[in-house]
Amino acid sequence: MIKDELNDIITILQSIKEDNTVPKNVKSRIDSTIGSLNSENEVSLRIDKALQELSEISNDPNVPAYTRIEILNLISLLSTDQ
Repeated sequence: MIKDELNDIITILQSIKEDNTVPKNVKSRIDSTIGSLNSENEVSLRIDKALQELSEISNDPNVPAYTRIEILNLISLLSTDQ
């Protein structure tokens, strides 16, 4: 169940990364988050690392408002998975 949810979250992150309005530095941080979620670590460690990275992204002033909302929704989803 959690694996399917993580795959859904990764899909959403990839769509954000492909958005032309998202700054390059944010795209690289999203890449890092995707890498964290795909790592071989224990699921709780992967989620914790992704939550930390997404929180940093959401605080970036260069993130478009609608992207910030998507990121905050992902944080909410990951928080409930733990």
